Amino acid sequence: MAPKSGDRPPPALPEEQEDDDEEFGFSRNYFLAKEVASASGKRSAGKKLSDINLVDEQVLRASMSEISLKHEKEIDALMKSYKKFYPKWLFELRCGFGLLMYGFGSKRVLLEDFASTTLTDFGVIVINGYLPSVNIKQVVVAMAETLWDQSKAVRKCSAGSKSKIQVPFASQTIEDLLSFLDNQISNNSDSFICLLIHNIDGPALRDSESQQHLARIACCSHVRVISSIDHVNAPLLWDKKMVHTQFNWCWYHVPTFASYKVEGVFFPLILASGGNAQTTKTALVVLQSLTPNAQSVFEVLAEYQLANEKEEGMPISTLYTKCRERFLVSSQVTLNSHLTEFKDHELVKTRRHSDGQDCLYIPLAAEALVKLLKELG
Repeated sequence: MAPKSGDRPPPALPEEQEDDDEEFGFSRNYFLAKEVASASGKRSAGKKLSDINLVDEQVLRASMSEISLKHEKEIDALMKSYKKFYPKWLFELRCGFGLLMYGFGSKRVLLEDFASTTLTDFGVIVINGYLPSVNIKQVVVAMAETLWDQSKAVRKCSAGSKSKIQVPFASQTIEDLLSFLDNQISNNSDSFICLLIHNIDGPALRDSESQQHLARIACCSHVRVISSIDHVNAPLLWDKKMVHTQFNWCWYHVPTFASYKVEGVFFPLILASGGNAQTTKTALVVLQSLTPNAQSVFEVLAEYQLANEKEEGMPISTLYTKCRERFLVSSQVTLNSHLTEFKDHELVKTRRHSDGQDCLYIPLAAEALVKLLKELG
C-alpha cells in the first residue's frame, strides 16, 4: 500500500543515519578544502621556482656523488641475468637484425659489456648520442677504415676483386662511403662491423637528417646496429620503413635501474644555480665539440660584443663581413649553419635592434665572456 502524500516518511535506521552523516562530512570537508586552497592560492600566486635558494651546481653534483646507491646487489644480479641473452643477440646480429634496448636506467654499461665480451671478433664503433654534438661523417669514415682493415685478409685471397674506393676515406663523400660499406667484399656474412649507439634518441641525433643517415648506415650489408633509447617518444623518430626495413629492430626491454650519471653531465640540474662559472664551463664544453671554423666565428662575435658593450648586439651583416675578411665563411649559407648550431645550444641569441634589424648577442656577462675566450684559446 503506497503512503499518502500527507504521511511522514518512516524514521531512518541507525545504520542509514550513520552513512548519511559520514557522506555529509566528506562533502563538507571537500568544499572547506577547496575554499582554503583558493584563499591560499591568492596569497601564493607570485611564488616561482626562481624564488628558491639554489646552490652551485658543482656543490650539488659533489653532494650527489656522495649518496650511496641503494639495492646494489639486486641491480648487479639484474645486470648479470642479461648475460644469458648475449648469444641470442649475437645470433640476431648475424642474421641481419639490429638490436634496440629500452627500459628504465642507463644501458651504457650493459651494451659495452656485451660488446667487449661477445663482439670481440668484430670491429665496434661507438657513438655517444648524449653528447651535445655528433659528427656523422667522422663516424662513417671510422666505420669504413675499420671495415677496410677487416677485409685485408679477404682481399689477399681474392686479388682480382678491387674496391671502388681507396684510402684515405676522409676525402670521400658520405654517399661513396655508404656505397663502400654496402659493397659485397666477400660472401662471408660474418664480415661486418657493429655500430654501438648510446642514446640514439639523444639531443644531437633527434633531427630528421641524422636519423636518415643512421638508417641508411644500418641497412648497409656490412653494418649491424646496437642502440639504446630512453625518451618516451623516441619511436616517433622513425617511420615504418626505417623501423622494419632499414634499422630492422629487435626490441628488448632491459631495465637496469642504473644511474644516468654519465649521460646527465651535459644537462643542468634543476636545483643548481646558473652562475657565471658554470655557464662558462657549459659553453666551453659545447664550443670544444664544434669545428675550428665555428669556434672562430664565435670568437668574432664575442670580440665585437666586448668592444661594443653599450650596443644591443652585432648585426648579422656585420658578422658576415668580418668572417669573410678572415676567410672563415665562404657564403651566407655557411654562416647561417654556424648560427643555427649556436642558437640550438643557446650560445647565441637574437633580438631586435632599435632600427629594426636583427642583432646577435651572447647571453654572458663580460667577465664570463673574457674567461670563456681565454679558456677556448
